[in-house]
Order: sequence, then structure tokens, then C-alpha cells
Amino acid sequence: MSDTLKVLGQYLIPQHGISLLMGKIADSENTTIKNTFIKWFIKKYGVDMSIAERENPEDYKTFNDFFTRSLKPDVRPIYSDKNSIVHPADGAVSQLGKIDNGSIFQAKGHTYSAKTLLGGDAELAKPFQNGEFATVYLAPKDYHRLHMPIDGELTQMIHVPGKLFSVNPLTARNVPNLFARNERVVTLFNTELGPMAMVLVGATIVGSVETVWHGTITPPTRKQVQNWNYKQGEVSLKKGEEMGRFKLGSTIILLFPKDTVEWEKGMKPYARTIMGEAIAYKK
Repeated sequence: MSDTLKVLGQYLIPQHGISLLMGKIADSENTTIKNTFIKWFIKKYGVDMSIAERENPEDYKTFNDFFTRSLKPDVRPIYSDKNSIVHPADGAVSQLGKIDNGSIFQAKGHTYSAKTLLGGDAELAKPFQNGEFATVYLAPKDYHRLHMPIDGELTQMIHVPGKLFSVNPLTARNVPNLFARNERVVTLFNTELGPMAMVLVGATIVGSVETVWHGTITPPTRKQVQNWNYKQGEVSLKKGEEMGRFKLGSTIILLFPKDTVEWEKGMKPYARTIMGEAIAYKK
């Protein structure tokens, strides 16, 4: 089957309906359902349970409890270099590099705008006009808690309604404006580098996106963009602290202002990311 045909089906299916149904199944406490699903998933995707705090698949209350599993202490140490910026998640680099006059590279032949990604607000996008970005894809086998790459103070959170296409590399190569058309949660922080955006992108069968300060943000899926503003000191997180979770996987996009970061050598498309290791350094 050609790549075009594989992606075409995503336009035709009821994306939100399927995701809602899968979310309900993933939250089921039925022992047979959740144990069968978890064991199949571990075998299918080669999940490394040796680093999980609870290694026994039957110790999880639901599939989502397993999917957002915690890790054993110290298996993901946070790089201590004071100038380092660390990977926010286990996964793989999809793309990273310069934001070209507000345009972010998605895949060969495709770009999208920082303004659209951030919910259509030109003022929010302005600091990132010629900055740097990194897109990290979390595969099904990965650890799905998200962590702070640098100390930050939350200023704003935005839920942007949208589609729920898959965010795998195949779809990124074939669906224009993928990350700026999918449902997403935009979080904006003040850091010592200036503003930093962390965008949590939803995808097909992603049952939920949540943050540590708000809890579940989606579902429900809203028809309009919704904003939350935060007072100074209301939410402050240190480098390496947990900031959010994906239930059933997706992508996180980091945005930094111009001339603030230098990417770690070896960071390129498809490079493995390990939460807590250096992705970049402060300039």
C-alpha cells in the first residue's frame, strides 16, 4: 500500500470518536480487558518493563495507568551542567533547527507557522520569529511523562481544538501543517533565556493530555480556543520536574527565542532522546 493511501484513511475516519472510545477502553478497570491489553502492548512494541517502578503488568489499575507509568528512581538522572537544557521526554527527534521568519520545518516539502501552532496569536509568536525549535516524537514503547527542559515559570496555557491525525514520521511527511492543525495544548514559560513554549500535540487515539498544575485538559474537545493565564509565582517548575503526560502517545514541540540555545552535537532527525540528558546548551 502506498504512503498516500495509508494516510488517506486518516482523513476519512471519525478521529475524535475513535479517540474517545479508545480512551474509555484505556480507562477500564476490568481485569481481563486491562491485563490482556497491557500484555499485548508490551509484546507488540517491545516495552522495557525493567526500568518501570512497577515491573509486573498486572500491578496497574488500568491501561492508562500502565501507559503513564513511573520509572525507577535514578534511571533518568537529570544532567547537572548548569548551562544544559535537557530532553523533555523519551522519544526521538523528528526535526530541529532554526525557525525561519516564523516558519517551522515539518518534513521535506512541508512547513507550518509558529503563529498558527501557538493558537493564532501573533504577539505570542513574535519572540520565536527567528528562534530555534525541536520536535520530539514519542513512540508507543516510550515513557510518556513530560518534564521541564529548564527552570521555568508558567505564564499561559492555551487549548487549541483541531484534528487528531497520527503524528508518526509517515504522516508528518504527507499531511500539510500537521502539528498546527492537530488538537494541542500550548504552555508558555518565562525562563532565564526569555519565553519558552512547550506544545503538547494530540494525535489519533490519544485519550487525554494533562498537566501537573491543571490535570486533564482534553477531553473534552472544545470548539473555541481557550486560554488560562497565571500570576507570577503561581506555577514554577525546576529543570527535570514533571510537567505533563500523554495518554496514548504523541509529540512535544519546544520553541526558544533567537540566539539563546545551541543544540547538542548529534541532535538531528531520528536521534534518540532520553529524558534528562542534554538536548542543548545556553548560549
